[in-house]
Amino acid sequence: MRRVGLTGGIGSGKSTVANTLKACGATVLDADHVARMCTQAGGAAMPDIRHHFGEAFVSVDGSMDRDRMRTHVFANPQAKVLLESIIHPRVHEELERLVRTSHTACVVFDVPLLVESGRWRSRLDTVFVVDCARETQIARVIARNGWPRQQVESVIAQQSPRAVRLASADGVLWNDGIDLPALQALVLGMARRLGL
Repeated sequence: MRRVGLTGGIGSGKSTVANTLKACGATVLDADHVARMCTQAGGAAMPDIRHHFGEAFVSVDGSMDRDRMRTHVFANPQAKVLLESIIHPRVHEELERLVRTSHTACVVFDVPLLVESGRWRSRLDTVFVVDCARETQIARVIARNGWPRQQVESVIAQQSPRAVRLASADGVLWNDGIDLPALQALVLGMARRLGL
Protein backbone atom coordinates (compact mmCIF):
# COMPACT_ATOMS: atom_id res chain seq x y z
CA MET A 1 0.00 0.00 0.00
CA ARG A 2 1.41 3.39 -0.98
CA ARG A 3 0.96 6.16 1.60
CA VAL A 4 0.73 9.61 0.04
CA GLY A 5 0.56 12.90 1.91
CA LEU A 6 -1.41 15.74 0.33
CA THR A 7 -1.19 19.24 1.73
CA GLY A 8 -1.45 22.89 0.76
CA GLY A 9 -2.27 26.25 2.26
CA ILE A 10 -5.83 27.39 2.78
CA GLY A 11 -7.50 28.16 -0.56
CA SER A 12 -4.91 26.22 -2.57
CA GLY A 13 -7.39 23.74 -4.04
CA LYS A 14 -6.24 20.75 -2.01
CA SER A 15 -9.78 19.45 -1.49
CA THR A 16 -10.43 19.47 -5.24
CA VAL A 17 -7.24 17.49 -5.81
CA ALA A 18 -8.19 15.02 -3.05
CA ASN A 19 -11.65 14.49 -4.55
CA THR A 20 -10.14 13.83 -7.99
CA LEU A 21 -7.70 11.27 -6.55
CA LYS A 22 -10.62 9.59 -4.79
CA ALA A 23 -12.47 9.38 -8.11
CA CYS A 24 -9.34 7.71 -9.55
CA GLY A 25 -9.56 4.92 -6.96
CA ALA A 26 -7.43 6.12 -4.06
CA THR A 27 -8.62 5.89 -0.48
CA VAL A 28 -8.62 9.50 0.75
CA LEU A 29 -8.50 10.09 4.48
CA ASP A 30 -9.33 13.65 5.50
CA ALA A 31 -7.55 14.63 8.73
CA ASP A 32 -9.78 17.69 9.18
CA HIS A 33 -12.90 15.52 8.97
CA VAL A 34 -11.50 13.15 11.60
CA ALA A 35 -10.60 16.12 13.82
CA ARG A 36 -14.17 17.42 13.51
CA MET A 37 -15.49 13.99 14.53
CA CYS A 38 -13.21 14.07 17.59
CA THR A 39 -14.62 17.46 18.59
CA GLN A 40 -18.30 16.73 18.02
CA ALA A 41 -20.63 16.01 20.93
CA GLY A 42 -19.41 12.79 22.46
CA GLY A 43 -16.17 12.93 20.46
CA ALA A 44 -12.97 11.48 21.88
CA ALA A 45 -11.36 14.88 22.42
CA MET A 46 -14.28 16.59 24.15
CA PRO A 47 -13.60 15.54 27.77
CA ASP A 48 -10.06 16.97 27.60
CA ILE A 49 -11.22 20.11 25.76
CA ARG A 50 -13.86 20.72 28.40
CA HIS A 51 -11.33 20.10 31.20
CA HIS A 52 -8.52 22.31 29.81
CA PHE A 53 -10.51 25.09 28.14
CA GLY A 54 -13.75 25.17 30.11
CA GLU A 55 -17.44 25.25 29.28
CA ALA A 56 -17.07 28.53 27.37
CA PHE A 57 -15.51 26.54 24.51
CA VAL A 58 -18.30 23.94 24.42
CA SER A 59 -21.40 24.65 22.32
CA VAL A 60 -24.92 24.03 23.56
CA ASP A 61 -25.01 20.75 21.62
CA GLY A 62 -21.87 19.49 23.41
CA SER A 63 -19.43 19.97 20.53
CA MET A 64 -16.41 22.25 20.55
CA ASP A 65 -17.28 25.86 19.72
CA ARG A 66 -15.07 26.01 16.63
CA ASP A 67 -15.39 29.75 16.00
CA ARG A 68 -14.56 30.69 19.57
CA MET A 69 -11.68 28.19 19.70
CA ARG A 70 -10.28 29.40 16.36
CA THR A 71 -10.23 32.99 17.61
CA HIS A 72 -8.66 31.92 20.89
CA VAL A 73 -5.84 29.80 19.46
CA PHE A 74 -4.91 32.34 16.79
CA ALA A 75 -4.43 34.91 19.55
CA ASN A 76 -2.75 32.52 22.00
CA PRO A 77 0.05 30.22 20.73
CA GLN A 78 0.15 28.23 23.99
CA ALA A 79 -3.55 27.43 23.63
CA LYS A 80 -2.89 26.24 20.09
CA VAL A 81 -0.16 23.87 21.29
CA LEU A 82 -2.46 22.53 24.02
CA LEU A 83 -5.37 22.00 21.62
CA GLU A 84 -3.12 20.20 19.14
CA SER A 85 -1.75 17.97 21.92
CA ILE A 86 -5.34 16.93 22.64
CA ILE A 87 -6.57 16.46 19.09
CA HIS A 88 -3.59 15.28 17.00
CA PRO A 89 -2.91 11.95 18.77
CA ARG A 90 -6.58 11.02 18.46
CA VAL A 91 -6.62 11.95 14.78
CA HIS A 92 -3.51 9.83 14.10
CA GLU A 93 -5.01 6.88 15.94
CA GLU A 94 -8.24 7.06 13.95
CA LEU A 95 -6.46 7.52 10.61
CA GLU A 96 -4.29 4.46 11.26
CA ARG A 97 -7.42 2.48 12.12
CA LEU A 98 -8.96 3.56 8.81
CA VAL A 99 -5.79 2.58 6.90
CA ARG A 100 -6.04 -0.92 8.33
CA THR A 101 -9.56 -1.24 6.88
CA SER A 102 -8.57 0.07 3.42
CA HIS A 103 -8.21 -2.33 0.51
CA THR A 104 -6.79 0.04 -2.10
CA ALA A 105 -3.21 0.19 -3.35
CA CYS A 106 -2.92 3.90 -2.51
CA VAL A 107 -4.01 5.80 0.58
CA VAL A 108 -3.95 9.60 0.40
CA PHE A 109 -3.75 11.48 3.69
CA ASP A 110 -5.34 14.90 3.15
CA VAL A 111 -3.60 16.87 5.92
CA PRO A 112 -3.68 20.69 5.96
CA LEU A 113 -1.01 20.88 8.69
CA LEU A 114 1.20 18.05 7.41
CA VAL A 115 4.37 20.16 7.44
CA GLU A 116 3.54 21.99 10.67
CA SER A 117 2.92 18.85 12.72
CA GLY A 118 6.39 17.42 12.14
CA ARG A 119 5.23 13.87 12.74
CA TRP A 120 3.86 12.98 9.32
CA ARG A 121 6.84 12.82 6.97
CA SER A 122 8.28 9.58 8.34
CA ARG A 123 4.91 7.84 7.89
CA LEU A 124 4.56 8.68 4.19
CA ASP A 125 6.10 7.41 0.97
CA THR A 126 5.42 10.59 -0.99
CA VAL A 127 4.27 14.15 -0.26
CA PHE A 128 2.44 16.32 -2.78
CA VAL A 129 1.80 20.01 -2.21
CA VAL A 130 -0.99 21.92 -3.94
CA ASP A 131 0.24 25.48 -4.36
CA CYS A 132 -0.86 28.87 -5.67
CA ALA A 133 -0.01 32.53 -5.18
CA ARG A 134 -0.86 34.14 -1.84
CA GLU A 135 -3.27 36.61 -3.45
CA THR A 136 -5.08 33.73 -5.12
CA GLN A 137 -5.45 32.00 -1.74
CA ILE A 138 -6.89 35.15 -0.20
CA ALA A 139 -9.35 35.76 -3.03
CA ARG A 140 -10.58 32.14 -2.98
CA VAL A 141 -11.14 32.04 0.78
CA ILE A 142 -12.95 35.39 0.80
CA ALA A 143 -15.22 34.14 -2.01
CA ARG A 144 -15.77 30.73 -0.38
CA ASN A 145 -16.06 31.62 3.32
CA GLY A 146 -17.02 35.29 3.26
CA TRP A 147 -14.23 36.08 5.72
CA PRO A 148 -12.67 39.53 5.85
CA ARG A 149 -9.21 39.77 4.29
CA GLN A 150 -7.54 40.24 7.68
CA GLN A 151 -8.93 36.95 8.97
CA VAL A 152 -7.69 35.07 5.89
CA GLU A 153 -4.25 36.66 6.26
CA SER A 154 -4.20 35.62 9.92
CA VAL A 155 -4.89 31.99 8.99
CA ILE A 156 -2.19 32.05 6.30
CA ALA A 157 0.27 33.49 8.83
CA GLN A 158 -0.43 30.55 11.18
CA GLN A 159 0.38 28.01 8.47
CA SER A 160 3.86 27.04 7.31
CA PRO A 161 5.42 29.53 4.90
CA ARG A 162 5.05 28.46 1.27
CA ALA A 163 8.82 27.97 0.95
CA VAL A 164 8.83 25.50 3.87
CA ARG A 165 5.83 23.61 2.50
CA LEU A 166 7.39 23.41 -0.96
CA ALA A 167 10.71 22.23 0.46
CA SER A 168 8.90 19.26 2.01
CA ALA A 169 7.32 18.21 -1.29
CA ASP A 170 8.21 15.34 -3.57
CA GLY A 171 5.86 16.88 -6.13
CA VAL A 172 3.99 20.16 -6.56
CA LEU A 173 0.66 20.80 -8.29
CA TRP A 174 0.56 24.47 -9.33
CA ASN A 175 -3.09 25.49 -9.13
CA ASP A 176 -3.06 29.09 -10.26
CA GLY A 177 -4.26 30.64 -13.49
CA ILE A 178 -5.78 27.35 -14.68
CA ASP A 179 -9.36 26.16 -14.85
CA LEU A 180 -10.84 23.06 -13.23
CA PRO A 181 -10.38 20.74 -16.25
CA ALA A 182 -6.69 21.72 -16.45
CA LEU A 183 -6.22 21.02 -12.74
CA GLN A 184 -7.97 17.68 -13.08
CA ALA A 185 -5.68 16.78 -15.99
CA LEU A 186 -2.66 17.48 -13.77
CA VAL A 187 -4.14 15.31 -11.02
CA LEU A 188 -4.83 12.48 -13.48
CA GLY A 189 -1.15 12.54 -14.45
CA MET A 190 -0.25 12.39 -10.77
CA ALA A 191 -2.69 9.49 -10.27
CA ARG A 192 -1.03 7.51 -13.06
CA ARG A 193 2.37 7.97 -11.38
CA LEU A 194 0.82 6.62 -8.18
CA GLY A 195 -0.42 3.53 -9.99
CA LEU A 196 -4.10 4.50 -9.95
